[in-house]
Amino acid sequence: MTVTDAALSATREAADRELEAVRLVTGRIGPEMLRAVELVAGIRGRTIVCGLGKSGHIGRKIAASLASLGAPSQFLHASEALHGDLGSLTGDDALIALSNSGSTPEVVAVADYARAQGAPIVAIIGVVDSPLGQRADVVLDASVPREADPLNLAPTASTTAALVIGDILAAGVMTQRGFTPQDFHQRHPSGALGHRLSQEGNSHV
Repeated sequence: MTVTDAALSATREAADRELEAVRLVTGRIGPEMLRAVELVAGIRGRTIVCGLGKSGHIGRKIAASLASLGAPSQFLHASEALHGDLGSLTGDDALIALSNSGSTPEVVAVADYARAQGAPIVAIIGVVDSPLGQRADVVLDASVPREADPLNLAPTASTTAALVIGDILAAGVMTQRGFTPQDFHQRHPSGALGHRLSQEGNSHV
């Protein structure tokens, strides 16, 4: 099947919108991001990352990144949380809550529980004055003018913005905590990265 000119145009427009999302996020780095880094780097417990749907998929990646970079972290599915998994979250933890609308009822309910436990909340949201934003201690703005798909419906540019914010936050936290290549190798001994770090470590012996 030959790809139509319209389809080709859609791919290029999607790429431009994704790039715009990244530019918007990087242009917003400021005091709120620094507060989020300080909060996550300084907690006694773990960082609990919560989301639902596509935001949940992004949340899983953020939790995995934080864990691999020395910040104990766990993903909490918002629906499962309301059916018994809220016990994973304590007052010693911090909550990172993701929702593009900032109004996802399950995620807002988890945030309410976090507040009751005394756990600080970082919200990665597309609507800063939403219910979730009003509950958060730190709001990281992930808003985008529109999604990348031609219908402006599928979570695309908005999830890219949230993912980039998570990566930026993780980079700040690992630096704040003084995370080293040796620390990374301890948590990632296998695979290509583990092999590379082993070789680099041996070269310094």
